[in-house]
Amino acid sequence: MLAEAPTTSCEWLRSGREIFPAIFEAIEGAQRSIRLEFYTYSPGSLGKRFLEVLLRARQRGVEVHLIVDAVGSLNLPVAFWDPLRAAGGHARQFNPLSLNRLVIRDHRKLLVCDDALAIVGGFNISHAYDGDGVTSGWCDLGLRLRGPIVPELAAAFDEMFARADFQHKRFVRLRKTSAKRAILAPEGQLLLSGPGRGRNPIKDALRYDLARAGEVSIIVAYFLPTWGIRRALMQVVRRGGRVRLVLAGKSDVLVSQLAGQSLYRRLLRAGVEIYEYQPQILHAKLVIIDDAVYAGSANLDQRSLNINYELMIRFASPQIAGEAREIFAQTLIHCRRVTAGEWRKSRSLWRRLKQRWAYFLLARIDPYVARRQWRGLPD
Repeated sequence: MLAEAPTTSCEWLRSGREIFPAIFEAIEGAQRSIRLEFYTYSPGSLGKRFLEVLLRARQRGVEVHLIVDAVGSLNLPVAFWDPLRAAGGHARQFNPLSLNRLVIRDHRKLLVCDDALAIVGGFNISHAYDGDGVTSGWCDLGLRLRGPIVPELAAAFDEMFARADFQHKRFVRLRKTSAKRAILAPEGQLLLSGPGRGRNPIKDALRYDLARAGEVSIIVAYFLPTWGIRRALMQVVRRGGRVRLVLAGKSDVLVSQLAGQSLYRRLLRAGVEIYEYQPQILHAKLVIIDDAVYAGSANLDQRSLNINYELMIRFASPQIAGEAREIFAQTLIHCRRVTAGEWRKSRSLWRRLKQRWAYFLLARIDPYVARRQWRGLPD
C-alpha cells in the first residue's frame, strides 16, 4: 500500500496579536536554522525584542540569516545588527541605497525555522501591526505553514539572500529570472515574482482563476491592478458572478489610496461591489476566487505585480477557502459600502484631479522608472 503524500497544513493568524506570538514561539523553538525576511523592520521595542530572541537562538547554536529591505527599513540604524553579527549571525540589507536602483525593492515577509515551519503574510516588524486590527493596530493577516512547501520557502529565501547586494551582471538581467516562478506543492503553489524578463506567475494564476470564477472576494491594502485583471474582475460580474472588494478606508500611503479610487467609477458601473475598511489602516492581502485562495505579501497594484520581489501562496482547497471566507465576512462587518450614486456626488473637481495624478504617477511613472533602472544597472 502506497503511503499518502505529505500535505501542506495552513493555520491563519488573524492579527498582530496572533502573528507576533507565533513568530516568537517559532524562533524560540528553532534548533537548527532561522531565516527571516522583511520589508520593514522598525528599531522600537518590538524590534529589540526580536533581536533578543535571535541572540538567544545563536547561543543555542542555531544558524540565523536575515534580510531587511534598505528602503523599507530606512529608519533602522546601521549598527542595529552588530550584536547579532558578533554572535555569528548573518544580516543583510536588500538592495542598499543607490539612486540608480532605488525603486526595486524586496517586499516579501517570511520566517522559516528548521525547514519545517514557516510564517508568511503582509505584516512587518513594527508596533503599528501589534493589535487586533479593529480597536488597535493595522489590519493584517499571516499564515503558519508546515509541510512540503516549507523547504521551498527556505530555498527561495536563500536565493534572495544571495542576491541581496543587487549586483546583477548585464547578461543575467537580459534573460528570464529565477525570481519569477511557480512551485507546485500538495494542495498549493508557491508563487514568486520580481523584476526582469519572464511572465509573472502571480498575474498568470490570478488571470487563470478569474477567467473561470463565479465568486470573488478580495481584501487588499493597495489596489491598482493591471488592465487585464481589472477587465477580468468586471467580466466575472457580466457572466452573472459576484465580485466584492474590501479596500482601505484609511491608508498609510495616501497616493496609493487616491490612485485606487480613480478606478471606482468604472468598477461600480460594472457591478463590482466596493467596501472600505473603517476602524484601522488596512494592510492585509487576501484573494478568494471560488475555492482558490491567495495570501502573502503582494498587493493588487502595479508595484507588487510588476516591480517588487513578492511571495504569495495559492491554495486550491475547499476547507482553506471556507476559512478564508469566514475571515472576509468578519472583515466586512467593519466596512462601509461605497455606492455609485454616493461616489459620484462625493467627488469634487479637486479630488478627481488628485486621483488622476496619483494614477498617472503609480501606473505610468513608477513602472517606467523601474524598467529604466533595471535595464541600466551597472555591471
